Amino acid sequence: MNNKGYLAKIIAKDLQGLQLISACCSEAKIKIEDIKFLKKNNIFLLSLERFNREKDRNHEKINSICKFEFVDSVKSKNIDQNNKDKKIELLAIDIFKKDEKYEITLIFKDNRIITLSTEIVEVTLEDQNKKKND
Repeated sequence: MNNKGYLAKIIAKDLQGLQLISACCSEAKIKIEDIKFLKKNNIFLLSLERFNREKDRNHEKINSICKFEFVDSVKSKNIDQNNKDKKIELLAIDIFKKDEKYEITLIFKDNRIITLSTEIVEVTLEDQNKKKND
């Protein structure tokens, strides 16, 4: 076995899986321009820089993609989408059931929120590469 490590991929289809992804992404930094809603494909994407929490290496940073599928609509609060270079910090991801739909809430520092509306919970966190120390 090599010591290079591996890049993680976590797929969540329920509350427990989403809580695991939320824990991995806590304190992740996200540039406004790296938040995308592909309406035609019903996919919401976040490119984020997170800490490697799986290996208890809180100083190692990893570039990851968090993909939410089957998203019908997206609402944001307190996020200036024109300030594309601004980085915001993700605190947690939560989920609520509202009638037959789910609302997945991405909670950011400074009272910033993104709410995704979906009928199916399918979220993937996939590591892209380890970030070199700045």
